[in-house]
Amino acid sequence: MLAEKKGCIFCHAVEDTDDGKNLVVYRGKECFLMLNKYPYNYGHLMIAPNKHKCDVDKLNDQEMLEIMRLLGRTKAILRESIKPDGFNIGANIGKAAGAGAQHLHFHIVPRWVGDTNFMPVASETKVISHHLSEFLMQMKKFF
Repeated sequence: MLAEKKGCIFCHAVEDTDDGKNLVVYRGKECFLMLNKYPYNYGHLMIAPNKHKCDVDKLNDQEMLEIMRLLGRTKAILRESIKPDGFNIGANIGKAAGAGAQHLHFHIVPRWVGDTNFMPVASETKVISHHLSEFLMQMKKFF
């Protein structure tokens, strides 16, 4: 069973063509790439299928292939453009796993040696050194 779509940020981003407002970097046939409005780190992006699906096993072969290809391409572009030391890549599926949205999406979070700091622990604050609109324009030129 699919989760309710009402208020789904991913479905809204698919339906609304204002990519700047929705932080959409790239639209493919089966999936799209967008910035995380509340990033864990600079360059935090998300890939989601265009259709509202709540789990990996709900994807058809075309969706799975395009998502994985876009994941690889995005990682390569981030490595070249912002030069992180590594990546966290994954999906939170289900409420118990920390999924805030029931629309399946994959996180790509660039990481640098020493980027962990005390701010999230001490004050529930994340320090991000770049503005989202600046990063959005930087990434759009690659797609």
